[in-house]
Amino acid sequence: MPRIFDNIELKLLPILQETLRSAQRADFCVGYFNLRGWQQIDRFVEQFSGGDAGCCRLIVGMQKPPREELQSALSLTEAEWEMDQREAIRLRKRVAQEFRDQLTIGAPTNEDEAGLRRLSQQIKADKLRVKLFLRYPLHAKLYLIHQANPNLPTVGFVGSSNLTLAGLRYQGELNVDVLDHDATEKLERWFEEAWSDRFCLDISQELAQLIDESWAREALIFPYYIYLKIAYHLSQEARTGLSEYRVPKEFRDRLFDFQSAAVKIAAQHVNRRGGVLIGDVVGLGKTMVGSALARILQDDSSLETLIICPKNLVSMWWDYVREYRLIAEVISISRVQIELPNLRRYRVVLIDESHNLRNADGKRYRAIQEYIAVNESKCILLTATPYNKTYLDLSAQLRLFIPEDKDLGIRPEQLLQSLGGEAAFKHKHQVPVSSLRSFEFSEYADDWRDLMKRYMVRRTRSFIKNNYAKVDAEGRRYLTYQDDSRAYFPERVPKTAKFAIKDTTEDPYARLYSDDVVSVINQLNLPRYGLANYIQTTIKRNAKSKVGETEQRLIEGLSRAGRRLMGFCRTNLFKRLESSGVAFIQSLERHILRNYIFCTRSKTTLKFRSERKMQNY
Repeated sequence: MPRIFDNIELKLLPILQETLRSAQRADFCVGYFNLRGWQQIDRFVEQFSGGDAGCCRLIVGMQKPPREELQSALSLTEAEWEMDQREAIRLRKRVAQEFRDQLTIGAPTNEDEAGLRRLSQQIKADKLRVKLFLRYPLHAKLYLIHQANPNLPTVGFVGSSNLTLAGLRYQGELNVDVLDHDATEKLERWFEEAWSDRFCLDISQELAQLIDESWAREALIFPYYIYLKIAYHLSQEARTGLSEYRVPKEFRDRLFDFQSAAVKIAAQHVNRRGGVLIGDVVGLGKTMVGSALARILQDDSSLETLIICPKNLVSMWWDYVREYRLIAEVISISRVQIELPNLRRYRVVLIDESHNLRNADGKRYRAIQEYIAVNESKCILLTATPYNKTYLDLSAQLRLFIPEDKDLGIRPEQLLQSLGGEAAFKHKHQVPVSSLRSFEFSEYADDWRDLMKRYMVRRTRSFIKNNYAKVDAEGRRYLTYQDDSRAYFPERVPKTAKFAIKDTTEDPYARLYSDDVVSVINQLNLPRYGLANYIQTTIKRNAKSKVGETEQRLIEGLSRAGRRLMGFCRTNLFKRLESSGVAFIQSLERHILRNYIFCTRSKTTLKFRSERKMQNY
């Protein structure tokens, strides 16, 4: 009776390895071949002598993708499988790409590298031959092992296990061994017919070459080539945007090259991910870039734009709408709660000064977020300061068009590493690991840089200067306007401006810089500047008061905070004094006003508490 190998009670791999130990050659036929899975049996194939009498022959069946199988099964016409030379070449290229893709999955290990190198060496030594069967879809799984045993010359295994680690060992399968002479001879004839078929093509050398050109190659690669390949892949999306999109005619003579590049790259981000954050620093023309991007979406996809901006920029944006013939509406951000609920659908929402929307709990924020979600609008955010205090400033702006649980295809790797892996992260935070919500738990700059690469276009003056500027004969860098005039980058050279102060009472600056003014600034005695001192004085006056350990720590904390607050106030006042006398007087007036409000509120609070105590009595 044959044995049944289901990989649960009885695993196929150990028996297959033990049988191969005394084998002279072998014939395998599988539907799927995992290159890295070959290392499970490669040491037994290594003992073969090579050539026709001592090698392992492997047939890999050609399988249709699931989509093609479904189309064939549900087709109204019966199409017969016909193979010709042209189709065979096409399928051979597709399979070669599938094998190449295998090597890009998962993180490489030393064991995988060594196993792939042995696979290549065995092919070159003619200990392994691999053919691709193309005449018809082949799903057969057959392992024939030939040995020098007259009583049992051939041992066969037939079933469902592919030549992969999961199929041979872990995955639930169903296989049986074949020991009958007549049955094994029939299986040998079937294998020989398939191996000799016209459309069973040898791909051994292609596999060896693929391995030799991959990360498993034996020859070392120059670091510079690795750098170029990394740069190539990292810039893939930017290069796609630059090649696929065209700047509208109205903008071609008005945009600098760096602005045109920003428009094209941003268009790629918007169409692929639903939104983009244009974060160029002040003065690089974000308004022009946003207008050109809106026009591209209007021309290519017939999308109309809603522009939301601060009140003082509304008239400017209407000028841009008229000048560049945008089909758009402009509203002030202060009126979004009133106008958005009744506004018709706009498929593009452009938000100028988007850094004003850092508070996700604000009413204006929720009104804009709901409008974008309900209308499935693409989003263009313009801001020179996308990041202010915390990384949550970035996520708040991205949340305008990205649901917090959406799979972004990227994870906060630094955070996961610090927590001990994905399982530890899920146990602690219980949110999807590839979501925007997961990034909000990360305080690592690398995680946020990886995320913002997908959604933000940001250039600085130094970047423009180093990559787009031309150099004249004197070594100065400049950009060229449409009329061929030049705009030179200013050279910033800090200089100290000195001025004399007359040591008389008639000079107002002399009075401001006098020792009396400096002494007064240093004397900040109100309780708000040193609350700990006020409390300690009160305790000394009341001998019965006892301060516990917890209260003492609080007082010490207040003391440190008070010293820092006094130092902060003094520094600001001295800076204003250095700026000008007018600025210093203005700061003093504001300081006095804040102190007056503080003292008034304190008296009101004390009076209220006193009245409440009297009522309780």
